[in-house]
Amino acid sequence: MSAGFQRARRPEQIEARRRAILAAARELLAERPVADISLRELACHVGLAKSNVIRYFDSREAIFLEVLDSAWTAWLDELEEALGEAGPVEPGFAREERVAGTIAATLTGRRVLCELLSSMAPVLERNIPVEFARSFRRRAAANTERLGELVRVRVPELPVEAARHFARGVVVLVSGSWPAAHPTAAVAAVDPGDAPAFGLAEGLTNLLAGLVARGR
Repeated sequence: MSAGFQRARRPEQIEARRRAILAAARELLAERPVADISLRELACHVGLAKSNVIRYFDSREAIFLEVLDSAWTAWLDELEEALGEAGPVEPGFAREERVAGTIAATLTGRRVLCELLSSMAPVLERNIPVEFARSFRRRAAANTERLGELVRVRVPELPVEAARHFARGVVVLVSGSWPAAHPTAAVAAVDPGDAPAFGLAEGLTNLLAGLVARGR
């Protein structure tokens, strides 16, 4: 812990300390997977004791869920711009393929987001209090709803509930395919070169096209 540490008391001091902790978490995530980052290491990186970090966040998992929420929102901003304006109906399922491909391409470029999404349900949501879980779930639902609406505007044949189903499917496909495409060092050593491709674009295209076809 830094020798000059003083407990933050004013709201702006508390918020500044929280931002510093989140910034440290992002810096560490840029270097290695979330599973390899301990609370002790995170605390040392920001210059605090573990007990002081917990004053500002409920747990290690809560810190990374906050990083996930901000990364999720930033990706949706990028996606909205990348999708562009809604266009005319295209032959076959060309439009659905383009929309799904854009989603996949923008996700593939965001390693931290994909990794945190794949860790969300099995790991990060396991050690958080009920009130934080309620708050995070509300934000996750809002992010999912926004994704569904971004898609529905550009594929208007898609019913609202089907758009929500697709948005939830994006999270499910990322959660399952990302770890498989990025095995641990031990698994990679056993089966070198056998890791499946991320394959997100094809999966999302099939899901979106299928939902549109069912709605016709």
